[in-house]
Amino acid sequence: MITTPPSERDLHAYVDHALNESERQQVELYLEAHPEVATQVHAWQHDAQNLRMALQQTLLQPANPALDPAAIRQRQRRQTARHWATAALLLLAVSVGGLGGWQAKQMAMNPSPLPMTDALAAHRMFAEQGFMPADYNVENNSDMQVWMDRYFSNAERLPDLSRAGFRPVSSRLLTTDEGGAAIVLYENPQGQHLSFYIRPPGPQNTLLPRGSRHEGDLQADYWSGPDYNYAMVGPAEGPTAQVLNTVKF
Repeated sequence: MITTPPSERDLHAYVDHALNESERQQVELYLEAHPEVATQVHAWQHDAQNLRMALQQTLLQPANPALDPAAIRQRQRRQTARHWATAALLLLAVSVGGLGGWQAKQMAMNPSPLPMTDALAAHRMFAEQGFMPADYNVENNSDMQVWMDRYFSNAERLPDLSRAGFRPVSSRLLTTDEGGAAIVLYENPQGQHLSFYIRPPGPQNTLLPRGSRHEGDLQADYWSGPDYNYAMVGPAEGPTAQVLNTVKF
């Protein structure tokens, strides 16, 4: 029920067609008697009509796929995934920067690559971590030599470490920037490992002088023949290190 005279709330209800018939007639009689109020109400009606037309035109526009709730949720998931990926990359960069800081400094001081880095990396992967999906497992030493000759013609003979208690047990073909390579894993009865590594010297025939170097807990003894570079890799300390230090390759 409206008040007498109609309140502003009643007048807005009249503009919104929210009054019943008797209430509507009561407001119209009041507006006829009060032209100044009628002018204000007519302005409200005009604004309301413009708003309805604008809303109707909006509803008639084609649907915007970008406003679909499923699409919005999908974009949010992609953004979340990108944020996690960015955080992971930053963490990896910090970790690599911390772990590789010393090596980066050495490389800056000496831009030439250190000899037989790939041999050390292969030993860490196949000998230390036990990841050796072998291309060949041997029954005796001569079998391994036949396998080597098949892939590396004119290469030096495999080192004979039998006096030190080591024999070749498995091998794996690898690839390098210089071409095909291989790692041969030696093992003694105690389950300790040494590895023999062979690869071509590359297009510039980069042969190595005989030498030895340490990288972390590993030692690599390296040399070159006419067609290949070689390395024997094992722990820098302990019984296996004595084999590297006493056996001449």
